[in-house]
Amino acid sequence: MSERSSQSWSVGDLALSSRLLVGTGKFRSFEVMRDALLASGADLVTVALRRVDLTAGPQAGDVLAYIPPGMHLLPNTSGAVDADEAVRLARLGRAGTGTSLVKLEVTPDPRTLAPDPIGTLRAAERLVAEGFTVLPYCGADPVLCRHLEEAGCATVMPLGAWIGSNRGLRTRDAIEVIVAQAHVPVVVDAGLGVPSDAAEAMEVGADAVLVNTAIAVAADPMRMAEAFALATRAGRLGYLAGRGEVRDTASASSPLTGFLS
Repeated sequence: MSERSSQSWSVGDLALSSRLLVGTGKFRSFEVMRDALLASGADLVTVALRRVDLTAGPQAGDVLAYIPPGMHLLPNTSGAVDADEAVRLARLGRAGTGTSLVKLEVTPDPRTLAPDPIGTLRAAERLVAEGFTVLPYCGADPVLCRHLEEAGCATVMPLGAWIGSNRGLRTRDAIEVIVAQAHVPVVVDAGLGVPSDAAEAMEVGADAVLVNTAIAVAADPMRMAEAFALATRAGRLGYLAGRGEVRDTASASSPLTGFLS
């Protein structure tokens, strides 16, 4: 299998070539954000609807004006504290951007920004019924992920760690269970801090990763974005290659007898 074919995947009817999704918050300038997005090679870029003036369209000083051409917009409902607010934001996003894609976020707790499982499921059910392609941010809960899939979500997006924490893949064991049971793409979202975290998520079978803070706050966001892109590809190839047997004892890679005869 070629590296290119190993990268191809889809969200709903949208075919994608990169398995790295990138956010647009926390960058020190829109110009740096644009350059980092280009360096990432991402196809799908998420933008908080609260940051966008949907009545005016892309214009100078607005984040949408700095999204590189050819990248697909994934509006998100960041800041929504309940299902009703998330649904309202999603509707505004579709009306203003023309896309039915939505990254669903319901986060009532300002300290942890932990996703509300009940509110997320309720909002997902309503949005799917209204024709949205829903990508729900959720806890790394295999039962909840199954319910979200059954509700018609296009992906599930379990967290790796708290949003913006850069703590890495703290939910690895749960992610492995979610991957094993899922029939939709699994996108690890939130908490990945360094490229090796993205590689680890991909190595355990995630279909993609979403990274924002780790890139945006890096000393060199462009270089970090490229590093995450490379790590995502490497992790995917490693997963497809198939890991060898894990052993408790040593196993020589070269024969220890017979090589002198």
